[in-house]
Amino acid sequence: MISHARALIYHSREDLRIAEVPLRPLTEGEVLVRIRVCGLCPGEIMDWYMAKKAPFTPGHELVGEVVEVGPGVTSFQGGERVVVHHHAPCGACRFCRRGDSVHCPTWRSTRLIPGGLSTYAIVPPPVVERDLLPIPDHISDEVAAFTEPLATVVKALRRAGLQEGDRVAVIGLGVMGLLHGMVALRWGAERVWGIERLPARREIAARFGIRPLSPEEAAERIREESEGWGADVVVIGPGSVEAIALGWSLTAPGGTLLLFTPTPPEARWPVDVHTLYFREIRVVPSYSAGPPDMREALALLSEGLPVESLITHRLSLEEAPQGYQAMRSYEALKVLVYPFR
Repeated sequence: MISHARALIYHSREDLRIAEVPLRPLTEGEVLVRIRVCGLCPGEIMDWYMAKKAPFTPGHELVGEVVEVGPGVTSFQGGERVVVHHHAPCGACRFCRRGDSVHCPTWRSTRLIPGGLSTYAIVPPPVVERDLLPIPDHISDEVAAFTEPLATVVKALRRAGLQEGDRVAVIGLGVMGLLHGMVALRWGAERVWGIERLPARREIAARFGIRPLSPEEAAERIREESEGWGADVVVIGPGSVEAIALGWSLTAPGGTLLLFTPTPPEARWPVDVHTLYFREIRVVPSYSAGPPDMREALALLSEGLPVESLITHRLSLEEAPQGYQAMRSYEALKVLVYPFR
């Protein structure tokens, strides 16, 4: 029986420690996984968001291997590779019935013990029942680790109402912006513009068929290439009012402004309601993902969505703080952490 895990504990941006964490015996419906790889999420460098949770063990983009099952678990057995979601809904409440998993009280209360940046983690019963996914043999651990972040993209573009033939603008070409562009093209977008201030990231985007633009040229170029209308869907990657304002200027009549990343709590965006009304622009936020999105994301990966080229750093658990620093300094796209390296 595994009684302890080695885990990263986030106390503050400058204070991340490796510690031994006790693991209690499994109870009804739980599963213990050995974590094979865990991705670092861009949200984990939003200091205001992390501070309210501290101290805790971050990490929710993980691939694990089942090592023990609790009483009553019959659908999994030792040795199976699985994608582990960190939350799961009840499947029966009013939010679940209308497809809003992330607002389900069960979804919000479930969590991994201690978290993904650990050697082992206990998976709670709702996740075991509804969002612990076996990994097909032909998918590598590294590819499978993209399931959760890709699921948030799947959900976001569905909420935005993306249709075949749409023109899409993505502001911010970090790993999540690139995933939005890749999925939009896979789903039949006529074209995708990628707006990014870093030339190196614009070059990467071009390899995937995304038309790269600097923020300074975006408005004029998109107008020129859309008969003056703008983009049908505009994805706002950065959680800033500046990015939202730029996206607003690019959105076509009848289009959707998709808010993918939260702003800090004190941020305020002054909305031009007159224009919002007469141009019928939809402003749509999208937070996290639920079980259907996870399954669709895993299917996209199974079909060969080329995500491996987005991996820039492969680190040990002890090196995870360096991974966060690489993300802050824009050196990294995707950072993967191997707890047993």
